[in-house]
Amino acid sequence: MKKVVCFGEVLWDVLPTGKQPGGAPFNVAIHLHQLGQPVELISRVGRDDLGQELLDFLQARGLSTATVQRGETHLTGVVKANVGDRNEVVYKIVQPVAWDYIMYSDELAQLVANADMFVFGSLAARQEGSRDTLYRLLPHARFRVFDVNMRAPHYTREVVDHLLAHADLVKVNEHELAEIMGWYNQSAAEETALPWLAERFSLQAVCVTLGAEGAILWKDGQLYRSPGIPVEVQDTIGSGDAFLAALLTGWLAGQDPQECLRRACVTGALVATHQGATPVLTPAAVDEFMRERAG
Repeated sequence: MKKVVCFGEVLWDVLPTGKQPGGAPFNVAIHLHQLGQPVELISRVGRDDLGQELLDFLQARGLSTATVQRGETHLTGVVKANVGDRNEVVYKIVQPVAWDYIMYSDELAQLVANADMFVFGSLAARQEGSRDTLYRLLPHARFRVFDVNMRAPHYTREVVDHLLAHADLVKVNEHELAEIMGWYNQSAAEETALPWLAERFSLQAVCVTLGAEGAILWKDGQLYRSPGIPVEVQDTIGSGDAFLAALLTGWLAGQDPQECLRRACVTGALVATHQGATPVLTPAAVDEFMRERAG
């Protein structure tokens, strides 16, 4: 069975209703596991109660915590999320925290080298510690998935360019795509932007998520589109992460790109009908939801 390694932040989203485990790589890892995909998570938490709770949560969901480091000097990450608008969540991301200091080791390099996919984002590269570790791990990866995740002010063009240049598959949302294309004075129209990015950075595929409008995938010289699935949104936290987990699961299984994209849209929509980033999810639940909503 193919294995995925996710790298980056694990944290607590502090909402008006209480705190919930989160962080894009954390959410992607949990959803991959729920969809039946073997996965390991490389991150770091503080040696504090919040860190222990995150480890306990991972173990309760059946994931290994062997590569989640424990730090003595920095606290476990916290993000304050404002969900006044259910479709557009605003985050205040505390720094520095434990996941800014993920330490490199030869064992991690070997883990990445043995995996079929290595998933990472730009947020974990905001500070030198974890950024250096990520940059050292990237050459070991067989297939590199860049989940862009640009959160102001936690990114620079230099870092995003570097990660684009070391990716095979890139996932962006429509706002990120517009900003990146603006850096190069290029149009953000998906029909031209996705092939341009793929050629510029030697990418195998580019995927742009369009929120309620669905998503577009460029792969092997062809554009694939999948419409959004109308749902009663509870919140959109984790929807993009569930989308990516489903897309990668389909990709590794050799699914047709159109089917892969459709299933990813359905999975993201299903998560949006729940509160929180990581509701319990099964492939059977996705199948049933797809039959009900997507035809």
